[in-house]
Order: sequence, then structure tokens, then C-alpha cells
Amino acid sequence: MAEPTSTTRPHKIIAGADSFGFALKDALVSQLRSLDIDVEDLGTSSYGSIAAEVGRRVSSSPADTRGLIAYGSSVGFAIFADKFPGVFAATCLASEEALNGRSINKSNSLALACLSTSPESAVEILNTWLNTPFKSPCPASGSNPWPEYCLVNDMEFSPIDTIPGGSMKILRESPTSAIVRFKAGSEEPAHHHTFGLQQVVLEGKKRVWNITKEESYDLGVGDYLFTRAGDVHRAQYYTDTELFITWDGKWDMIFTQDLEAAKAAIDKELENGSK
Repeated sequence: MAEPTSTTRPHKIIAGADSFGFALKDALVSQLRSLDIDVEDLGTSSYGSIAAEVGRRVSSSPADTRGLIAYGSSVGFAIFADKFPGVFAATCLASEEALNGRSINKSNSLALACLSTSPESAVEILNTWLNTPFKSPCPASGSNPWPEYCLVNDMEFSPIDTIPGGSMKILRESPTSAIVRFKAGSEEPAHHHTFGLQQVVLEGKKRVWNITKEESYDLGVGDYLFTRAGDVHRAQYYTDTELFITWDGKWDMIFTQDLEAAKAAIDKELENGSK
């Protein structure tokens, strides 16, 4: 395995051992120093106290400081060290576990079991732990790359041709999320989708009629609504309104009513409701 790079390896490692692990600890400290990594060797102490001291020092040190301990079984180290804020200790019996621990859990403390790990295996585990950055491909993910974060800047809103006054900005596709805007007075004719639709009102006011369920909802800022796949619904926007919506699959909008019929039906219901 290649030597750790300056971008992945820690600036400093605080090391310790119990009475079983001192020889393995000494070998690993020599390995670390050969890589020009600063090591603070706390020596050998009792089972609980050395683990607590390594954990305490890692917790109170800069973020690029890590811990290393050699135990008889190594399980106890994680139990003691993890009690300190910011310490993520991993017991690793194989390189694959070290890779998982760094990639998934961003482990900053490594425990090695001298009674079940040869010095050669321990060096391999240590090198893997040093080399592996957070969110790298690992066995637990089938060695597939982690999904990239989606960052959208300065995208233009595109008009929704079938709904005058509406516009949409797709943020992510499949699963899809978008910001949708409607001008005051806009109406959505009765329609349904082949996916469940979630929406949160960011600005404005709207009313949604779920025709399938024979229910209606007045939504304002901060309100959330889930509409099931296939439910026929329509909407009217009282003010300029902005929504955040998410759904599975690609966007579709299957109309069961034209715009004029929708407007007439909405006007009639609003008129009846005001009497």
C-alpha cells in the first residue's frame, strides 16, 4: 500500500498500550515515525486508564490529531475512549475494517488487538487507516464511490407551459426536487401524477382540492402537503407563491380538466364558500 499523503494522514498521533500490547505499540510508533508523523507516546498503563487518557487527549486536541492504542483484545479502548466528545474509536482486526471505519465513520482513533493481530497485519491495518479519507470507496459500499453532493447555482426558472403564471427550477433529478413559483391568481386544472408529490410552501398562500379524497387544504408559509400517486387534485394561488417540491421519478402532469373548466369550478366553490 502506498504511503499516506499529507492530505490524508494526521498531523499527530497519541499512542498508548496496556500490559499486553506494549510490544505492538512500540513497533507501530516506529512505523509512524518513519513516515514523519509526530507521535506522543504515553507508554504503558492499566487497561482503563490508558484508554481514557488517549481519548481525553484526542478530544481536547486539534482535529488532525488521532489516537492509537494496542490492547489485548482492543474492544475496551473504544468503550472508554468514545466517552469523550469528538472521539470516534474503531476496533479493526483487518484492513477492510480500517477502510470502512475511516470512510464511513471518520474514525480518529484506532484500536489494535495484539492477541489476535500479527505485527505485519497491524502495520497493514495502520497504513490503511492512515491512507483512507472520509467518504472514500470501501467494502461496506461495494467499493463504489460515494454519491456526489448536488449544488445548484444561478439556474433559471422555466415557464410551465400548461399553467399560465407558473414556472419551475429543477434542482435535482431522480429522485427529483424543484422550486416552483406561481403568480397570484394562477390556477392548476385537475390533474394527477404517477408519483407521490411532497411540497412545502416557502412563500405565499394556496388552496389545494384533492378531488379523489374529497378534501381541500389551505396552505401558507411552512405548511407541508403529501399527495399520493394517482390522486386527482387542483389548486389556486391567492398570492405570489413559491414552493419546494420533491417526487420520485421524472416529472409528469396528467390533466383531467382544462384550464377554463378548472377556473369556473374553483370560482363556483369559492363563491359558495363565502355565502
